[in-house]
Amino acid sequence: MRHAFSVRIGPVGFRVGSDWRAPIDQLADLYRDYPPPDDGVADFNVRLFAARPWRRFIRPAVTIGGDFMLPDAAPLPLAQGLLAAEMGMNLQMALGQRRYLLLHASAVERDGRALLMTGVSGAGKSTLAALLSLRGWRLMGDEFALLDPATGMVHAFPRLVSLKNKAIGVVERAAAGHRFGPLMAGTPKGDIRHLVPDPAAIAAMSVPARPALILFPSYGYAPATRQIPQIESFVRLTQASTNYVAMGERGFSALTDLVKRVPSLAIDYPDTDTAVALVEDAWANAGAAGCAA
Repeated sequence: MRHAFSVRIGPVGFRVGSDWRAPIDQLADLYRDYPPPDDGVADFNVRLFAARPWRRFIRPAVTIGGDFMLPDAAPLPLAQGLLAAEMGMNLQMALGQRRYLLLHASAVERDGRALLMTGVSGAGKSTLAALLSLRGWRLMGDEFALLDPATGMVHAFPRLVSLKNKAIGVVERAAAGHRFGPLMAGTPKGDIRHLVPDPAAIAAMSVPARPALILFPSYGYAPATRQIPQIESFVRLTQASTNYVAMGERGFSALTDLVKRVPSLAIDYPDTDTAVALVEDAWANAGAAGCAA
């Protein structure tokens, strides 16, 4: 394609090609501290292209493609080209990743142990991951947690943190001096702005961590914490995985082992300060104990 950018994020290499320069320039700036793919060979290719030649110039519309694509996906305006590139990388992972069991979850690490947070859209996973990363936790990922069926370890995948709507202001106030991408208003998911992971998270993205606690956060409720039974956690995580069925027996064994050895909790919270306090309490009371067990 006319313009291209390659990058390695955790163990996965991407090559993003585009009919337009702007999305590639934005990617190159925001991922400037990341290495290229190992041996220069990407695991997945993303294409941002105009479905019709004239849509490159007249009301430019970005169609997302690559090694895998959804034929019915609606194109995005060129002003949201960065979002299209990020969505394209998500798409390749969701449909093509087979080495790791993917969990739609954010992940942070402390003392070699990983905290996984998963839930429905709007639960606050990205916001919590961003805020915890500003409080001494290592950001391992915002979109996907990569569970290795062979070792049970979680591998970091520290993409740009995708902040939406009210979360943008919350994190901007807490992360003064940190790097952000452009504000993209009026996307299909509302306003979006990306936070660049801190240098320590990028430098340590090849270091895996052992899962120690699984949290299911819910925003908009009175503060509460409750244990989640193993069978419920298993079912919730199968629903949170994009490749569980495709992984077959390897995925089943990996997820079974995960819920057997890692405790699961649900937390309800009305605001982010309460959420962070609940997470720290859960980690101290249940996470560390679960890891030690």
